[in-house]
Amino acid sequence: MSWNVKLKEVKPEEIEAASMAIIAEEMNKLGGVDIPEINLPVLKRVIHTTADFEFMKTLKFSPEDQAVTLGREALKRGVGIITDTQMAAAGMSKPSASKFNNKIICRMAEPDVKEEALKRGVTRAVISIERAVEETPDAIFAIGNAPTALIKLCELISEGKAKPSLIIGVPVGFVNVVESKEILAEVASKFNVPYIAAMGRKGGSPIASTIINALYYGIK
Repeated sequence: MSWNVKLKEVKPEEIEAASMAIIAEEMNKLGGVDIPEINLPVLKRVIHTTADFEFMKTLKFSPEDQAVTLGREALKRGVGIITDTQMAAAGMSKPSASKFNNKIICRMAEPDVKEEALKRGVTRAVISIERAVEETPDAIFAIGNAPTALIKLCELISEGKAKPSLIIGVPVGFVNVVESKEILAEVASKFNVPYIAAMGRKGGSPIASTIINALYYGIK
């Protein structure tokens, strides 16, 4: 079959490498952003997932040159990973999690979580975060959907009830999404909590799992 569009000749096993080469080339063309070398693999993975180069400006790492290292060290210690969606949990590398004994936990579908959320008039994400903090206050929290989860986590940090090893704050949407990330930046800075956040409206569960996987891939 013939096409009017010329396709690239790429073997299946070479597609990812070819994509990364294109991403590096496009980033070089765009320029204007000084990104620490250690953060580049994470940023490139996010762009690979989204095809959105705006993350060059909006993906924030704090501390700028240490967040990735601290996240990888936490994974190697075997800390749990708490997320707010089954989609994010499903996208995280199970072989890597098994290798480092990282439990991937999402409580959103638990019946008693739903029941308590209805009773208290809050989101299930809020209840999930409260329970996670009670059990694993030092976990990595990867929030890709619910700004209420991120805001509640920040409240618990401020109250001295949580000290996450790393926060991945990438909720997506329009209601309190931008504000939740601004709160994260303020609270994390005050209480010395490392984080990686997609500032602005963009984000999502696939980005949360992508960042976790990018941290795994960089562990030697």
